[in-house]
Amino acid sequence: MSLPAIALPGQLLGSSKDYEPGPGTHLHASNVYASLPGRPTTTSSHPPSSKQQPPSKPTLTISRLPSTSPSADVGPVSERVSNTNALPTVGDVVVGRVTKCMMRQVNLAVLVVYNGSGEGKDGGGSSYGGGGEGMVCVDEVQGVVRKEDVRATEKEKVVLGEGFRVGDLVRAVVISLGDQSNYYLSTAKNELGVIMAKSENGNTMYPISWKEFKDPVTGETETRKVAKPF
Repeated sequence: MSLPAIALPGQLLGSSKDYEPGPGTHLHASNVYASLPGRPTTTSSHPPSSKQQPPSKPTLTISRLPSTSPSADVGPVSERVSNTNALPTVGDVVVGRVTKCMMRQVNLAVLVVYNGSGEGKDGGGSSYGGGGEGMVCVDEVQGVVRKEDVRATEKEKVVLGEGFRVGDLVRAVVISLGDQSNYYLSTAKNELGVIMAKSENGNTMYPISWKEFKDPVTGETETRKVAKPF
């Protein structure tokens, strides 16, 4: 599989048979995933030091995008992330950071908008921000995930404090323009939810199930509403 021009946290980049995980990536279930948002790059493999040793695999790393650049020139125009101010519309997929977690709703600061990418097929080929053009929100855009919009089933059992924490990066879809200050968002799909989270110890975690992240340093797990990797 080819590498994307822009990778989001939790996005599948390739198999561990083809790549060694480097800075900004992590290994899970024999696959290499992005841990940071940015540009995937590879370093050349080294020839074996002896005939008995196989050649080493290229190392896959994630380079952060420069925050001061007006546009990140990291690929074809259709795959660039531009810094033109984006306003979401219904059906758009957004990536936002959790700023407040309450009993009835979770507040997000929307960072990136993928126009129309929430209309993918659920069974296969769902885009959900995995490709196309993402637009950075220059001005502050606020979104809300209400308790009833976290998942599609057993909504009455949802505990927001177990699904989200302040600072988490969340992939969600816009379901309503809401009121004058907030867009209404939903994570009620397998592909939607937390895509990047840090543990209580400050370490970047990786997903191990649909409801848990694991701290690679301490081995401790924390509950989240985990987004299914691409």
